[in-house]
Amino acid sequence: MKSLLIKSLIVIFSLFWVGVMTGQDLSDLYEEMSKTVVTLQTVEYKVVKAELRQSGALGSGVVIRQDGLILTAAHVVESANIISVKFHDGQVVEADILSIVPAADLALLKLRTVPKGLKVAKTGDSQLARIGSQIMVIGAPLGLEHSVSIGHISGKKPGNRLLNGEQVGLIQTDAAINHGNSGGPMFNLKGELVGIVSFILSESGGFEGIGFGVEVNSAKKILLEKNTFWTGFDGVFLDTRMAGIFNVPDGKPGLLVQRVIANSFAKEVGLRGGFFQAEILGQKLWLGGDIILSIQGVSCDSPHNFENIKQQVESLTPGQILIIEVLRQGKLLTLAAGG
Repeated sequence: MKSLLIKSLIVIFSLFWVGVMTGQDLSDLYEEMSKTVVTLQTVEYKVVKAELRQSGALGSGVVIRQDGLILTAAHVVESANIISVKFHDGQVVEADILSIVPAADLALLKLRTVPKGLKVAKTGDSQLARIGSQIMVIGAPLGLEHSVSIGHISGKKPGNRLLNGEQVGLIQTDAAINHGNSGGPMFNLKGELVGIVSFILSESGGFEGIGFGVEVNSAKKILLEKNTFWTGFDGVFLDTRMAGIFNVPDGKPGLLVQRVIANSFAKEVGLRGGFFQAEILGQKLWLGGDIILSIQGVSCDSPHNFENIKQQVESLTPGQILIIEVLRQGKLLTLAAGG
């Protein structure tokens, strides 16, 4: 009873403070959006020295489809044996991992049983989310379920990772984010989902004003759309400093291939992924794979060129050849497909 009272007071104070800071009463918006937010409790079993041990994790998620699909962060559920989903009304349902991309910190869950009257979040266009605009984060920080915090989009970061054909864009925010918020939604003040909470930057271990979420446009394309050549491999864009470490000719940046999916077009073209994992300049990378230098003559030296490259490839007509220049084991090679 005491715990419930404390949680209620936190939510009420949060909404009061939001009203003071924004000049708006967001109670109705919170009440509607919180129905789409879930708390995730996971259980993991490990055998350590012939002894079965149990551990767990806490996180949040958001319902995105009427058939019981939930978006969350990969690090919340990736090692789970059991995933329990708790709704705003206290109902608990188990879920399974439908798809997971740890490199993007994204996971898609499917409820085993879909509750009656399931509320679904409306998805917005994160490309339209502007720096300086306000967002609402709802989750279970430190176990305080359905707590709300309000902040601003303080930056947008084009990611350097290419996953399932999509650059992973990040939303930076000063909205309070703590353990238990991970995987929860970022809503704009229209009540539209624009991001999925991923991580914070902190020297103390607690929130210090800088948090990040994966843009919902990236999440949808990575987890829900499966088509074209681009979904056949994952890669990391190398900047000039990283290119020097890998001895790329002329120090020109490129796209380091991380993995190539079996039976994909990328596999047929002949791309090779990495086979040895290491941490370089704070990034965990798979090494030993191809470094793509250009595609259809367009340099891969910057994530900003990627949209141009995509247009070039997707405009190819039957009979035209796809040309990819790669660096493999110190040698320049040209891969070709089509025709």
